[in-house]
Amino acid sequence: MKLILIDDDCLVVSALKMILENEPGFEVAATADDGREALMLYREHRPDVLLMDIRMKEKNGLEAADEILREFPNARILLLTTFSDDEYIIKALKLGAAGYLLKQDYRNIVPAIRAAASGQSVFGTEIVSRLPELMASGRETADYEKYGISERELEVIRLISEGLSNKEIAAQLYLSEGTVRNYLTTILDKLSLRDRTQLAVFYLNNRQPQA
Repeated sequence: MKLILIDDDCLVVSALKMILENEPGFEVAATADDGREALMLYREHRPDVLLMDIRMKEKNGLEAADEILREFPNARILLLTTFSDDEYIIKALKLGAAGYLLKQDYRNIVPAIRAAASGQSVFGTEIVSRLPELMASGRETADYEKYGISERELEVIRLISEGLSNKEIAAQLYLSEGTVRNYLTTILDKLSLRDRTQLAVFYLNNRQPQA
């Protein structure tokens, strides 16, 4: 698996490079210290996953990710930061980044890379726990009818996006857990999504703040 690392902290780059190159099948094809080089390196190496810091001096990771995703919509970009910042999380989601991880969450970086490469959305444990809070206000803007989503399925989507488990959703809607699992499978198929995290992201991306 070909990777690119971009971070303005040389110690972080060195540590991550060492960790990743010890993983079977991982190859760090290039590194850089600023987002200005991101698009050029992506064009040159076409990595399976690009790991990039958000806060950098000349061009930040969000700006660089936006450039790459405009040219390569299927690019898998994991954004790294030391802060769980609401504004950054929302921007990363809306850009279509593959994930957003805290740098200090070293244990989850390798699994996150593998998941991102397979097409999953990846958000660190602390960040996933924040999604319901970020979704707490706003109105739905997606035309769910065009996807064939029923009112009951939309109820399930809302509850998943609030962080409820299948068991909790079943209790709230007076359904069996098996029925909730079936609803989830059907919803993911209708929306062409892979997992409940992507579903929560889809729901957030299709909301606008209340006036």
